[in-house]
Amino acid sequence: MKFPNPHTLKQIAQLIDCDYIGADNFQVLGMNEIHVVESGDIVFVDHPKYYDKALQSNATIILINKDVDCPEGKALLISDDPFRDFNKLTHHFKPFKAANASVSASAKIGENTILQPNCFIGNNVIIGDNCVIHANVTIYDDAVIGNNVTIHSGTILGASAFYYKNRAEGFDQLVSGGRVVIENNVDIGALCTIDKGVTGDTIIGAGSKLDNQIQVGHDTVIGKKCLIASQVGIAGCCIIEDEVTIWGQVGTNSGITIGKKAVILGQTGVTKSVAGGKSYFGTPIEESRVKLKELAYVKRIPSIIEQLKNK
Repeated sequence: MKFPNPHTLKQIAQLIDCDYIGADNFQVLGMNEIHVVESGDIVFVDHPKYYDKALQSNATIILINKDVDCPEGKALLISDDPFRDFNKLTHHFKPFKAANASVSASAKIGENTILQPNCFIGNNVIIGDNCVIHANVTIYDDAVIGNNVTIHSGTILGASAFYYKNRAEGFDQLVSGGRVVIENNVDIGALCTIDKGVTGDTIIGAGSKLDNQIQVGHDTVIGKKCLIASQVGIAGCCIIEDEVTIWGQVGTNSGITIGKKAVILGQTGVTKSVAGGKSYFGTPIEESRVKLKELAYVKRIPSIIEQLKNK
């Protein structure tokens, strides 16, 4: 998430009332999660296990809960609770704005696009040309939808990320300030839910087709011309490369990559990243030819036991 205007390190420190290491005028351009940070971004870290990863990332400002040596060319924001202060910054730069109409006055709707009754189109949403948005679709603020997109009834774009910190008093949610981006020629079925990014974008690539009742988690990127069947659950921060086919009731772990033109057969649990150009099945996931052969062997176990008994 980029800020509307550059800020200085001192200004950011004042917003969250914390100490800092670096020049007062050190430039701060935005904030992001570690997998999408760029130069000029703030990243937060609050666990020693991830200190080095954050300090060595592309982020140039690290919001951290320990006074450590500052890497050359970077700056530190020293906070007793980086999670809390990252949320403060999201609230400041992406505050929630209540709606006062079913279709926001700030939304931009393209030519020949049809909005069926009872749609909700949030603030600053952009919808391209020749789209059909069916009844009872909800599109949260800042979503971007390309041309020739069809979205069927009951689908929700832009709900918050499922991302929580476990505190003594209960779960504390990481505030989502990202977007959903739907590229050209995408079809999305009924009752799908696509969460916005925490700070970046959740993206559905051009030409992809989603069946009914699919969940796509925050910051996941689905490539071009993918085919995804009903009841698939894709966790956050996944990369689904181009022309992947995912059949029904597949679930994934977060942060995995499915390679280009892979085929994931129904009811598979994608527990790890897999290479493209192959077919996969089972939980834990294996190449389908291997897994199906194993299942065939398992079916032979009773007869093998009987043979052993009769010897």
